Amino acid sequence: MDETITFSGWEAIEDNTLSTNEELKSGHTYTMYHGTYLKLANTIISKGFQPSKDGLLGAGVYVSRNIDKAKCYPLKIDVKDKVVFKLKVRAGKVKKIDSDNHPMQKTWHQNGYDCAWVPPRSNLTAIKSGREEDCVWDPKRITVVGVACCVDDGKRKELRKLIHRMNGTDDVCSRCNQSKRGGRRHDTQLCWNCPEMICPFQSKHECKP
Repeated sequence: MDETITFSGWEAIEDNTLSTNEELKSGHTYTMYHGTYLKLANTIISKGFQPSKDGLLGAGVYVSRNIDKAKCYPLKIDVKDKVVFKLKVRAGKVKKIDSDNHPMQKTWHQNGYDCAWVPPRSNLTAIKSGREEDCVWDPKRITVVGVACCVDDGKRKELRKLIHRMNGTDDVCSRCNQSKRGGRRHDTQLCWNCPEMICPFQSKHECKP
């Protein structure tokens, strides 16, 4: 039987299930996410994070390997006014906080730890979603490497260019926003179904009429 399959465009979905649920280990580097106000995005990329003075885990920068957790923040604002950064985090020495009134819930740094980790489905009543949460004491352990979510396409591209410039990786492909370094060829070509140039490394393409 001769069948013809027709489709237009694609979107790659990254599955973070394994990295989100496995134990956060000392000395490792992880991909994490942080949701913030869009109006603060340029400053964070250029100057780094400003640690919170207090919170569930005390002072520090709050991040998570669970992107859905990061998408919830900041709370109670329109999605068009927020952005979620993709980060590279050097965890350093990690302390697990998995219960209410943990003796080091807010004093982990004073006890020699660089990062506090609340595992998924912990017993902390303050985290009703059951999603993991992390707090990093020193913002220098965090590098912004990408924009995971931003509904304003123009602003997203602007932020990505700034990130690449700050990280010294501004030799990037205009289609997939990835560095051309490291031997990767980014041979763009005309889409098979619309008049737009595409790159084999871009995660999403939607054909335009």
